[in-house]
Amino acid sequence: MNKTESLKGKLALITGCSGGIGRVSALALANHGCSIAVHYNASKGKASDIVTQLKISGVNAVAFQADLSQYNNVRKLYADVVAQMGPVDILFNNSGVTNTVIGPQGNIQDLSIDEFESTWRTNTGSSYLLTQLCIPHMLEQKWGRVIFCSSVAAGTGGIIGPHYASSKSAMHGLMHWISMRYAKDGVTCNAIAPALIKETTMMANVPDELVQRIPVGRFGLPEDIASVVEMLVLNSYMTNKIIVADGGWTAGAF
Repeated sequence: MNKTESLKGKLALITGCSGGIGRVSALALANHGCSIAVHYNASKGKASDIVTQLKISGVNAVAFQADLSQYNNVRKLYADVVAQMGPVDILFNNSGVTNTVIGPQGNIQDLSIDEFESTWRTNTGSSYLLTQLCIPHMLEQKWGRVIFCSSVAAGTGGIIGPHYASSKSAMHGLMHWISMRYAKDGVTCNAIAPALIKETTMMANVPDELVQRIPVGRFGLPEDIASVVEMLVLNSYMTNKIIVADGGWTAGAF
């Protein structure tokens, strides 16, 4: 069985699919015959464009709107996807928010506990709940892929603030537990930790001089992350890993 045949007919749910990383990851998996559930929150036009592009490539694709800051919306998203497209085989937890940016020199007093909790709920809690909902089908068929989009901030503290960095590092502990618990059942679970990827919300106001800190000499592209997503979906032996994709900015994994 070749790689294309092994994924043909699988359904991939990609949250935050209207952004750069989500869009290119959807196209990459579609090239292997996957159907794509395109999640978006506010960017309806972009989501519609992606669905059109995916359908032209010959795969089934449907757009689903959901504000993932509320758990009931997560449950509804899952129910809508299953009702319209069937059970989820591949889950890419890609969506996330930064909320208030205080930077590495900011004051912890500038972030309320309410905003801290809200950031965790959107970035980590919703990803946990969606994974919890999707795993039973993966276990039943003895095949599944779960991927979390983390950040180098999880290992370095980052440039947003403690709410964002800690919400991303929490994904790593979650990923480690899931991967160890369900590896024997054919379900792999991994995380990708990108940094400075163009065409994303995170890069909206990043100064160009930051590129000088990157050993490869350029900012990342969504394609750089999508290729890792593709590898993790195709690979049945790699699990329990954090893949850092930051152009060499950090020295090794964390």
